[in-house]
Amino acid sequence: MNTDHILEFDKVKQKWKDLALSDAARQKIEEASYSLNEVEVRKEIKDTTDARTMIEQYGAPPLTSVDETKDIVALSLKGSCLLPGQLERVEKALVAAERMKKYLQRGKQQGNSLAYYEMNLDSLEELWQEIARQIRNQQVDDHASKLLLQLRRELAELENQMRLKAEQMIRTHKECMADSFMTHRAGRVCVPVKKEYKWKIPGSVIDKSSTGNTLFVEPLGIANIYEKLQMLKIEEENEVHRILYTLTAMVAESAEVIAKNIRVTEKLDFIFSKGKLSQDMDAAEPKINVARQIDLKNARHPLMDKELCVPLDIELGTHANGIIITGPNTGGKTVALKTTALSCLMAQTGLHVTCEEADICMNSAFLCDIGDGQNLTENLSTFSAHIKNVLEIVASVNKESLVIMDELGSGTDPTEGMGIAISILEELRKSGCLFLATTHYPEVKEYASRTEDVINARMEFDRESLKPTYQLKE
Repeated sequence: MNTDHILEFDKVKQKWKDLALSDAARQKIEEASYSLNEVEVRKEIKDTTDARTMIEQYGAPPLTSVDETKDIVALSLKGSCLLPGQLERVEKALVAAERMKKYLQRGKQQGNSLAYYEMNLDSLEELWQEIARQIRNQQVDDHASKLLLQLRRELAELENQMRLKAEQMIRTHKECMADSFMTHRAGRVCVPVKKEYKWKIPGSVIDKSSTGNTLFVEPLGIANIYEKLQMLKIEEENEVHRILYTLTAMVAESAEVIAKNIRVTEKLDFIFSKGKLSQDMDAAEPKINVARQIDLKNARHPLMDKELCVPLDIELGTHANGIIITGPNTGGKTVALKTTALSCLMAQTGLHVTCEEADICMNSAFLCDIGDGQNLTENLSTFSAHIKNVLEIVASVNKESLVIMDELGSGTDPTEGMGIAISILEELRKSGCLFLATTHYPEVKEYASRTEDVINARMEFDRESLKPTYQLKE
């Protein structure tokens, strides 16, 4: 039984995942399910409350994706030389950890328990400042070392000399030139010489035009400077590699601390995604009880527009363990079932629920029969598949279960359907579980009215317009 799909919790999860930044948090959300541990549920709900409180007081947390940082740190441990862009990514992750520490520290003033996660974050200030000093715009900065600055100044001077010589050559031999601008060919500074004047310009032909009428010549004087420039470039490249390897080694030395930062960040990403979801859905913190009672005030389906959704009040376990809901086909009976079960499922997963108030018990299982249940792969009829599902529910139900059944006994002869529905409800009642069921059969309503621990409820009609109001009344 795919409870997440039946109750549309998979759609809630998708909204939830969209609010997370890291792959680890999104994976944890995908795998999230209801817990049977009361202590764990209470802690998860408190985390959600604390996260939402911080978001409302201090704005969204300065979390960033750490997925790429994981791979970069792994490369540093393998001895690879990190590229400037990769080092900048590490720097940004460490700066984000520093910002997150400061964000969390603000929560200590309010006694927010999440604030103490800041003790598990180490921004490695010396490392990120060193990277920031030496790497800029995905390149090793000129001022990363005195030697690099000197080499790059000498390179710039040689390149300027080459340019000036080429421009002087063009001006001096204007009549020999095919154009008045110098150009680069194969990385060399060239002047565009008309083919017939090649003998007047001493130097090497590097390239020629498509027609062959223009030769791109590197003048002899420029060639001498070019050789010096290449030697300097080798020195510059060696110095750049030395700087990158040094920074890579620093990252590798701090790999364990960075890995811990990543784990804490992913955990905080998961927790704050719950707070963001609560805020987006305008949800409330549910209470958890062990008395097998469910009490929802002004409950809304979390996927429905708040302005259009009519809130419901549901109370189970206080006066009765079972509720039989009747009403028109468009009266929102199925929504009432899903809203109840989904609220309980979300609470046991550590989420807030879309209710004004909610007091929810721990359920060992969520057993659902909603929809026609048709199974084409087994070639079962709608009714047969429906009954198969119901029988599985009856076989596995216990007093800790929450059961919801839609249109119980439908899809067959009314007399048979009524009898089946009453038999199933009696089995559920005997099990001591909490259950909600919808039906059209008046005999089922009569059964509920005369049976202890089961009550009737209905989806109301507007008496004037004869339209459903989607409000549940006992």
